[in-house]
Amino acid sequence: MINTRPDGKLAEDIPAYRRIMPYLMRGANESAVYFDLELDVTKTQKFIEEFNDRHPETPVSIFHVVLWCAVRVIDRRPRLNRFVAGGRLWVRNGIWVTYSAKKRKDDKSPVIMVKRELDPHQSFEDMVAGYYSQLAEGRSNKKSRVDKELGGLLVLPGFGLRALMKLSNVVDALGLFPKSYIDGDPMFASLVIANLGSLKMDAAYHHLYEYGNVPIFCVIGRTKETPVAENGEVRAKPVTTLRFTYDERIEDGLYAQKSLMILQDMVEDPIAAGIEE
Repeated sequence: MINTRPDGKLAEDIPAYRRIMPYLMRGANESAVYFDLELDVTKTQKFIEEFNDRHPETPVSIFHVVLWCAVRVIDRRPRLNRFVAGGRLWVRNGIWVTYSAKKRKDDKSPVIMVKRELDPHQSFEDMVAGYYSQLAEGRSNKKSRVDKELGGLLVLPGFGLRALMKLSNVVDALGLFPKSYIDGDPMFASLVIANLGSLKMDAAYHHLYEYGNVPIFCVIGRTKETPVAENGEVRAKPVTTLRFTYDERIEDGLYAQKSLMILQDMVEDPIAAGIEE
């Protein structure tokens, strides 16, 4: 059997109970576990305000802090960076994150999906600069590769599309998609982040995609003043909710929960997490 594919290598030393999981739970949503994080973003907001004062040309939000921290958590907790394909567990090459954005803030504006490989050792400032550069290209009138491919596929009748999708699942299970295809497809990634907070919306649980191999979906909600008990007193603090959908086939829920605790500590105090190093 093939033990490598363009986006990963076969995971080693996997216990039998985990190797059988892709056959007991064959789909990503059948394997989904859901997590909430309620973040006190008092210190986070202070960091964001100070960063934006220094960099008015590239303003940031809670989304950018979560993105920077999430990449570091995946680097520290590498079993999160696995995926299921062809009934087997794989270790992904690199940390790839897909995030969504609207071209404009109106009902008719389409949503674009942007995918990036992120270096866990990259500075926050450099990550933000890369974000704006890539987003500008995505929001331009230039058609993306995905748009061009979909335009060609959608000329097919419905039965043809269904047959093609079944064929794509077989090709992916065999690891036969070329690297150029996988690198350009947003559904082959370590993590997808949707920032509903930027649209003044609360966080929601998002489904996983059966196409591709994304095992984790994070939704960021709007920040709200929320009563929080502290030292016997109740105070209003800015709280942001993150909601996660997690494919349990890659690793157990306890490993995921401990990883989220690390993420919470980092996002709630980005300075202590080294965001300015």
